[in-house]
Amino acid sequence: MDVNRRHLIGASAAGAAGALAMVQNSAHAAPLTSALGRDVTHYGVRPGSPDDQTKNLQRAIDDAARAQVPLALPSGIYRTGMLRLHSGAQLVGVRGATKLFFNGGASMLQGEGTDNLGLSGITLDGGSIPLPTRRGLVHCIGGRNIRIADCEIVGSGGNGVWLEQVSGDISGNIFTNIATSALVSFDAHGLIVSRNTIAGTDDNGIEILRTATGDDGTLVADNRIEDIKAGPGGSGQHGNAINAFRAGNVIVRGNRIRNCDYSAVRGNSASGIQITGNSVSNVREVALYSEFAFEGAVIANNTVDGAAVGVSVCNFNEGGRIAVVQGNIIRNLVPKRPIGTAPDDDAGIGIYVEADASVTGNVIENAPAFGIVAGWGKYLRDIAITGNVIRDAFIGVGVSVVPGAGAALVDSNMISGTPRGAVVGLDHARAITTDLTAEGAQRYAQVVIGTNAVRR
Repeated sequence: MDVNRRHLIGASAAGAAGALAMVQNSAHAAPLTSALGRDVTHYGVRPGSPDDQTKNLQRAIDDAARAQVPLALPSGIYRTGMLRLHSGAQLVGVRGATKLFFNGGASMLQGEGTDNLGLSGITLDGGSIPLPTRRGLVHCIGGRNIRIADCEIVGSGGNGVWLEQVSGDISGNIFTNIATSALVSFDAHGLIVSRNTIAGTDDNGIEILRTATGDDGTLVADNRIEDIKAGPGGSGQHGNAINAFRAGNVIVRGNRIRNCDYSAVRGNSASGIQITGNSVSNVREVALYSEFAFEGAVIANNTVDGAAVGVSVCNFNEGGRIAVVQGNIIRNLVPKRPIGTAPDDDAGIGIYVEADASVTGNVIENAPAFGIVAGWGKYLRDIAITGNVIRDAFIGVGVSVVPGAGAALVDSNMISGTPRGAVVGLDHARAITTDLTAEGAQRYAQVVIGTNAVRR
């Protein structure tokens, strides 16, 4: 049989064209929304109507959840009060074009014991209508595998998203103009918060909290967070981009954080916290914080440009201990903390540590007070400060030498441009010795000064 190559190619092209025509005809016959599941307009919901759509929206949500199929919301504005979500509810919109506009109530979307909930491609506009305390525009109490993705949450009169005892994934969303915090999670059961953009909140950006100290393990990664105000005031509870409280083993990595009234990342009684690879600029208190009753903190490979204190690992008096502070670049510290902090809280410090910690491989530049401080009065134990570069600080390294203070090693650091001294003994915040690296300086048995490169 003689098969002509041109005929074969022509026959293949004709077959492909016929198949394409069949696909096009099929697509024309079956609207996209029917392929997704239910179409909300089939329930009498009218996008763009000035009327309240709550009743018909609720009917559509309930029916789609019972059938375990997605509910498609075409482009348009839907005015609604509170809508209740049940297990299996999946609301799918057109990103940037489908908007739910809030008419008022405790929340816009509420789920209780709701598993496998999904929201995607929807703008939720709270209209700045005040919400009750401890409520979010999206409010979920209990639930497994909750996913909120590619949504926009704007103008919430309370929190953006409030979660309690939830597992799931909150990713790729945009939060703007939020009256309190963008996302609050209590007692998570395995949560990922990633690739969100948060701009303009009046309390905190992301809060990972527990009602009692325990393992949490939430992953907070690759978010962009900026313009966080401490609206309620206080001395550090508010105005933080990311705040972990009592939550153990939280991982905070790869976030870009800018312009916060207080901290970029604040771990309070959060054992096992990892703060790694974040980019921080223009925060007005401690940039990266591990404080109070914690054991084990890793703060590594971050950049900080502009803060009162770059890194603080403190409160040995409350049980705060064990840390690695490594490979950070910390620059351009400012000499004053925000109004409302304790008057004896120092500023202009690159890194501050107290107990059972290694501080190594960091670069610190332009610190009005200290490059590194070890200890507060008697609260100092087993600190190794090695292999750091400190440039242009009033004092390079300050080490507590009061009676009762523990041991510190200062070795193999490069220290330059420190007019008050490369390594100086402290009584709390007050320098009480000459430069301990100088020939003939007084020695303290608990402070081991190794071979440091000092350029005066």
